[in-house]
Amino acid sequence: MLSINTNAGALLAANAAKQAASMMDEAMTRLSTGKRLNSAADDPAAMQVAVRMAAEINGLERSLKNANDAQAVVDTAEGALSEVHTLLLRMRELAVSGSSETHSSADRSALDTEVTALETEITRLGSSTTWGGVNLLNGTYSTNNPIKFQLGPRAGDSITVTLGFVHATNTANAQGTLGLTGDVTTIDNASNYIAIIDSAVSIISARRGALGAVSNRLNSSISNLQNMKTNLQKAKGQVEDADFAAETAKLARAQILMQAATAMLAQANASKNQTLKLITG
Repeated sequence: MLSINTNAGALLAANAAKQAASMMDEAMTRLSTGKRLNSAADDPAAMQVAVRMAAEINGLERSLKNANDAQAVVDTAEGALSEVHTLLLRMRELAVSGSSETHSSADRSALDTEVTALETEITRLGSSTTWGGVNLLNGTYSTNNPIKFQLGPRAGDSITVTLGFVHATNTANAQGTLGLTGDVTTIDNASNYIAIIDSAVSIISARRGALGAVSNRLNSSISNLQNMKTNLQKAKGQVEDADFAAETAKLARAQILMQAATAMLAQANASKNQTLKLITG
């Protein structure tokens, strides 16, 4: 049927041009942003998955920072205990020296002065070892109140660590008090002090061993968190990243369709001119 009021060909061509323009806009948006998902309308279900993954990735990034900070805390505490070991070994050397009758009373008095100074330094190390303003070895994080490290993106992904404390003269305790007497003024006192120092060395060795084990554990945690983050980022990319090969082909197709639809729209409009021949003869 010939009709002037309704140009079906032009309408169809215009609709095809609109669809081609929409396809071209979508392809150009994805190619310019590098993302397949630029709004929820692109894929509502996939958008939810991508947002959930992004939240978990952010949590893993923060957890990695926490784990590295935790390892720094533990290593700082262990480093302080290493220095305590050095001081204890020097004190043992002085106690062994004072146990010999080759020394006079004045000699032992001088030895005792150094021993007392070293004990004071051990106690000072316990009260002044800090990390980021947090005191580590003053007893704040002992058995009843271990320090907590968040090592994962979810609630409950945490570990607790007992840092203990360091004090030279308080009664000996496995948490870090050493029960040192600080007296080598006599042969008997110096001889007895050797055994006390040996006990203190054992306490500090146990604390260092426990902290070293935690540091190794944190190494494993850091490796696992990095692995989780990497694989989750890959999965998120598969959900939301644009396939450049597919989108480039889609853009080329849309451009060709747009040109064809435009040409057909021009032809459809021109075809109505033929109707005038029926009127004019």
